[in-house]
Amino acid sequence: MKNFVGGIQWAVFLVASSIAAPIAIAHVFGMEGMDTTLFIQRTIFVLGIACLIQAFIGHKLPINEGPAGLWWGVFVVYAGMTGALYPTMEKTFQALQSGLLYSGILFIILAYTGLVSKMKKLFTPTVTFIYLILLVFQLSGTFIKGMFGIESTGDPFDGVVALGSVAVILFTLYSMNHRTSWIQKYSVLLSIGLGWLLFLILKKTPSISFGSAPIISLPDMLVFGKPVWDGGMFVTSLFITLLLITNMIASIRVMENLYKHSFHIEKPERIKEGAVVSGINHLLAGLFSAIGPVPISGAAGFVSATKMKSLRPFIIGSVIVVTVSLFPAVMTLFAALPVPVAYAVTFAIFTKMVEMAFHELEAEANKSRAFKVSAFGLMIGVGLMFVPVDSLSHLPSIVISLLSNGLVTGTIIAIIIEQYLLKLAKKSG
Repeated sequence: MKNFVGGIQWAVFLVASSIAAPIAIAHVFGMEGMDTTLFIQRTIFVLGIACLIQAFIGHKLPINEGPAGLWWGVFVVYAGMTGALYPTMEKTFQALQSGLLYSGILFIILAYTGLVSKMKKLFTPTVTFIYLILLVFQLSGTFIKGMFGIESTGDPFDGVVALGSVAVILFTLYSMNHRTSWIQKYSVLLSIGLGWLLFLILKKTPSISFGSAPIISLPDMLVFGKPVWDGGMFVTSLFITLLLITNMIASIRVMENLYKHSFHIEKPERIKEGAVVSGINHLLAGLFSAIGPVPISGAAGFVSATKMKSLRPFIIGSVIVVTVSLFPAVMTLFAALPVPVAYAVTFAIFTKMVEMAFHELEAEANKSRAFKVSAFGLMIGVGLMFVPVDSLSHLPSIVISLLSNGLVTGTIIAIIIEQYLLKLAKKSG
């Protein structure tokens, strides 16, 4: 029973932290009604399967898979190219789903050539600190806007939503640090449930329309047509794959460190296996015309908050996600979760990520070098977050993907600078 309730909590967290991406992309591509519901269904289905494969044969850690922010950005950029590069939205989507298939194959090739395992050595405590801080900086603006009831530019500040969000944050922090173990363990589930109830009382929940959705529906494959060869998309996929490997390694390393320092458990290294499964998961995303998945670093904050380190509830939660994704009506219900509640709970969870970041910095022996590397990585990463994407629209899509993602670019810059300083130190004896 304990594992089942924990599984429900994982399932709710996975869906709540992932559902915004398919909704936003569906909106950008002009999808409506059933098309949006089915796109959400396919994405959530792939994420659930991806979690299960990672748990059984991949990295074997409780790290939920979520829509990759990099792919989210590429989808949005390519949607804007419709009419110029591709004649219709369907052709654009066909190229994107082909790109996911390219990425899946590249993941597997890079894993078996040993490149992925070598890259892990670059993730020192300093680089991990920078990655976590940039991750929090990148998402905190989205969290705050969501908790203020601001969904798009020009939306007014909603005081009622803001007060409700603050109440949810306070309850989440209270339950995460409660003396009673079961309250602490199920703090995320309790917070989302009570938050949803609070917003129902405040009449701030979206309306639910089930329409003519079938009771049960298996996700379709290759919805936008057969895979096609697209040279430009292949180059983009290669670059995105390399960046996603960086993201994946960081997520795995953060979780391994959490197990080591908080639970005194040493996990065997399974970076190569995790990369191979990431390739399989991208192949699934391409076949089911969904969004490319990636291990989410926020899972470490979730495990730290709930103290739920066992893999069994995670597996049960993933099975629940796959099962409910077959019922479009349930997906419609999940889509009705008040956005401010999801952001408020996630905000509280990410406070744990900030704590982990500073623990990483403390573990660095050479503080002087760590401060120098952090200065460059953080300034460049945060600075890029303020560059309007529209100002980059005339550049190649690969360059846009790099310059529009301060998290990955800042981390890469930090790695380069740290390796340079390490080489200088070796030369000087």
